Amino acid sequence: MSQGPRSGLAAVSSALLAMSRHLEVRDVLKTIVASARELLDAQYAALGVPDDHGGFAQFVVDGVSDAQWKAIGPLPRQHGILAAMLHEAKAERLADVRKDPRFEGWPAAHPDMSDFLGLPIRDGDEVIGALFLANKNCPKRDGSCGFTEEDEELLSILAQHAAIALTNARLYERSRELTIAEERSRLAHELHDAVAQKLFSLRLTAQAAATLVDRDPSRAKGELQQVAALAAEAADELRAAVVELRPAALDEDGLSATLRTQIQVLDRAHTARVTFTGRGFRALPAAQEEAMLRVAQEALHNALRHSGAEHVAVTLERRGCGAVLRVTDDGSGFEPQSIRRAGRHLGLVSMRDRTSGVGGTLTVESAPGKGTTIEMEVPGG
Repeated sequence: MSQGPRSGLAAVSSALLAMSRHLEVRDVLKTIVASARELLDAQYAALGVPDDHGGFAQFVVDGVSDAQWKAIGPLPRQHGILAAMLHEAKAERLADVRKDPRFEGWPAAHPDMSDFLGLPIRDGDEVIGALFLANKNCPKRDGSCGFTEEDEELLSILAQHAAIALTNARLYERSRELTIAEERSRLAHELHDAVAQKLFSLRLTAQAAATLVDRDPSRAKGELQQVAALAAEAADELRAAVVELRPAALDEDGLSATLRTQIQVLDRAHTARVTFTGRGFRALPAAQEEAMLRVAQEALHNALRHSGAEHVAVTLERRGCGAVLRVTDDGSGFEPQSIRRAGRHLGLVSMRDRTSGVGGTLTVESAPGKGTTIEMEVPGG
């Protein structure tokens, strides 16, 4: 820590403060990455959240300009050292990443990196990301790594913070998607239990940071007590995170335009091709449009996260005074009766409840190896 213990505590406090004030996952990740680079005095830092297709759903960097990032090109794939951290789930501290046998090179515009420190981000037994730094700003002996064991311990603390931030942000995003009034108490209970457990770990992590401070320990412990108070405030804020009972875009743009926009985003974010077709659709009662949007989102989530589909097609068309929504994928499919007997529903119960709640009908057609089609019909008003 080139600026002394205060800079380390400030970086830890900054990460925790972001968790209590920001609920958008990308904002939190940016703060974690910037804090890690400051805390360990590195030239570059990055945090990657993997997707289910061999790439990264999110990848945040610090120390690289916007022009450099644009010149580098597409997001990295899960290979080389990144894959090792994600799949072997262990720390990597290297004197020169370029000499590691797993190194597979990088694009021409990529900055040159040598010494390297990376850690997986864990949520329980699941590896949900990787946090890593390169080029420690310090003198280095030939063949030695600038990053130390103390650096690795500090980065471990930040990796735990990142896991907490990701979990909390995902809970918040889920809360935005749940819109039926009777689901409010269930989600609040879920948020309370999950976040309370995570924030308990956060407090323990903050206490661990105190052991790294060898100057003015009394003052350091006082600051860490304030950090613990911030964590408690974060829990209070997250308990109240059930918002947006009806999406603003639905009120402003209507169902067809809202679906089209969301599907365009999904098509860019996933390797699967996601398409939308609207035929003769006209406005429906607000409750029916909202239910159709939520069923479409649930069906799309299942297709993109669980089916391995290469193509997902969404159609919305008029039928009499009402409308029909259809989500079809060419993925692995499933046997609906087996899913039901196993107690796994893939959101089908929620979709059926939403559909019946607005007087509609839901049909699910699927078989192993044959893909899945989910069709929802509502009567209109």
